[in-house]
Amino acid sequence: MNNRPIIKIDESKCDGCGQCARACEEGAIQIVDGKAKLVSETYCDGLGACIGECPRDAITIEERPAQAFDPEAVQKHQAGHHTEEKLPCGCPSTFTQTFHREHGSQPHAANPDPAVPPASELAQWPIQLRLVPANAPFLAGARLLIAADCVPFAFADFHCRFLRGRILLIGCPKFDDADLSRDKLADIFRSNDIQSIEVVFMEVPCCFGLLRLIQAALDDSGKNIPLSAVKIGLRGDILNP
Repeated sequence: MNNRPIIKIDESKCDGCGQCARACEEGAIQIVDGKAKLVSETYCDGLGACIGECPRDAITIEERPAQAFDPEAVQKHQAGHHTEEKLPCGCPSTFTQTFHREHGSQPHAANPDPAVPPASELAQWPIQLRLVPANAPFLAGARLLIAADCVPFAFADFHCRFLRGRILLIGCPKFDDADLSRDKLADIFRSNDIQSIEVVFMEVPCCFGLLRLIQAALDDSGKNIPLSAVKIGLRGDILNP
């Protein structure tokens, strides 16, 4: 190995925001366990496009012995990862954000104080399954809530009962591409230390497909992650505990 410029990541400064990973066209950086990691020296061209994207100054360029940059390896690496959909409007919907929240403005109760407005329990963005990168920082060690996208409209207490303390993914088993959703979920399960999965779906027949899809994705991933499911009725009631 010859000396060459290559990135150096100071994990003590890194907060796992993921901006460097998005800036790296070669895919040399991934977020692992909440920290940016150089996944392979052969993917890093040493030009430092990621440096300007780091808000914590956690990335520098150093000169050291390293494997040579390999464009062919980069192409194979990129071919093995699904490209996130780019919206024609240019909306930055795949820009990952984490919201550090206290509990809601009032505790969950049967008769909440109407004078105190409820607070959102949403902890991250994006939430649509098709837009969430499999290496999004908020997925590391997450307790996942996967919900059919009709559920929050049917179940009035969705935030307190289901969303608090969880990372949310939503989708529709009827209108979304089932194969793409299965692949995306399997990639998420495989790439992250997911602690648990709770699935919330509607009682309508097509919505059962969400649970089957998630079970298939779990099998594809080879992971053994605790899975629970809750069915919501059309009138907004819970039909199973």
